[in-house]
Amino acid sequence: MSIPDVGAVAPDFTLPGITMASGEVTRSDFALSAHRGSPLVLAFYPGDETAVCTAQLCSYQAELTGFKDTGAEVWGISKQGLDSHERFARKEGLEFPLLADEAGEAVAAFGIGLPGIGLRRSVFIVDAEGILRWKHVALVGARFQKPDALKKALASL
Repeated sequence: MSIPDVGAVAPDFTLPGITMASGEVTRSDFALSAHRGSPLVLAFYPGDETAVCTAQLCSYQAELTGFKDTGAEVWGISKQGLDSHERFARKEGLEFPLLADEAGEAVAAFGIGLPGIGLRRSVFIVDAEGILRWKHVALVGARFQKPDALKKALASL
């Protein structure tokens, strides 16, 4: 599949995920189509506990209040399972949902699969109606979009 265009309806998916709050982890399913009414940052990342991914997700955690001030939620998505996500969230204090796309369903729907690596580091911003409003798909995953760039894109919604 190809990467969806800005202005298109974001591809739907339902994935299992974890959310940690005050040290307690909850497991539940997350459906993009069920998330309406507020913007959503979908941060696809190659792997739990890798250097760049840890820096990226920790920077989003540090700015979580800033994202919430724009009305947005952040979902991290990678191909690791829930146990890996739980260890990662506990170790790094990540309090936004981490979704497990082990079968690559969402990765395929967003056209960001990368043979041998799994996926391209990518960030998509979906508005309150489910329309894709901003995207960044990396050719190589060595760098990531900083929270300020994402908050600027969210502010323009």
